[in-house]
Amino acid sequence: MTTPSAAARPARRLLAPAAALAGVAGAFAYVGAVDPNEPGHYPACPLLRLTGIYCPGCGGLRSAHAVAHGDFAQAFQDNALAVAGYALAAVLWLVWVLRAARGQDLAVLQPPARLRWALGAVVLLFTLVRNLPPGGFLHP
Repeated sequence: MTTPSAAARPARRLLAPAAALAGVAGAFAYVGAVDPNEPGHYPACPLLRLTGIYCPGCGGLRSAHAVAHGDFAQAFQDNALAVAGYALAAVLWLVWVLRAARGQDLAVLQPPARLRWALGAVVLLFTLVRNLPPGGFLHP
């Protein structure tokens, strides 16, 4: 059985982050090409349709469309939480690439329970505020 050369190992470690980047880039390219502001291209949010309540993801596709076109102000207006999520995902992807290239453990990408609860609380608070009258500026 042959072992991969020393030069091939870092390239192999970067396959997963490269595949993830390709998938995300493809998704953003599709949403950038197929405008979610035009009806009929994407399904409506079932929670919004049934209850009139904005979920934390409402406006996320419009936000991604705006990001794909470089309109970050509109993206933030469509869904501020999604824009923060895109930025966080980009930072985590970069950490993943750097750690994979160095052959380091990826455990740093698994946040402790407190951080996961805090992120959940932020999403819940965002959802609550955007559905109250003073949070109208957070409506998509």
